[in-house]
Amino acid sequence: MDAFFRAATIYMALWVIFRIAGRRTLAEMTTFDFVLLLIIGEATQQALLGDDFSITNSLIIIVTLLLIDVLVSLAKRRSQTVAKWVDGVPTIIVSDGKPLYDRLRMARVTEDDIMEAARRLQGLERMDQIKYAVMEVSGGITVIPHAAEPDAGTGRPPQGAE
Repeated sequence: MDAFFRAATIYMALWVIFRIAGRRTLAEMTTFDFVLLLIIGEATQQALLGDDFSITNSLIIIVTLLLIDVLVSLAKRRSQTVAKWVDGVPTIIVSDGKPLYDRLRMARVTEDDIMEAARRLQGLERMDQIKYAVMEVSGGITVIPHAAEPDAGTGRPPQGAE
């Protein structure tokens, strides 16, 4: 039973840590991020297994983590509130060519990050060419150019975005 509680505790702790770290942490990995993830993985392994390296203990941990993942997925399917709480919601970070600096700070995104996405995804060169830029729940940035109307021509932000 100790392995079950350790696995559940580590799962929740890592979830909280990565939510605090923000979406951008998971969207694009640098070499440093990769090395950090390896170190976190090793530390997590030690915390999960403790002194018990048996196959039984490992299986208990694996089943516990998969069970938690399945239960969270089911809860997200049943409740939009749970889904928003677990995954977050898309956030508009540029509106009508103007960066929303308070949201940029919260998302830990720079104007350079937005322009990189604008160039890569839409071939845009200036901020004023962007109708909306949205920080997606995946950590990626979606750029909608001024020429394209976002929501079936209504001129409103993409549905579900803050």
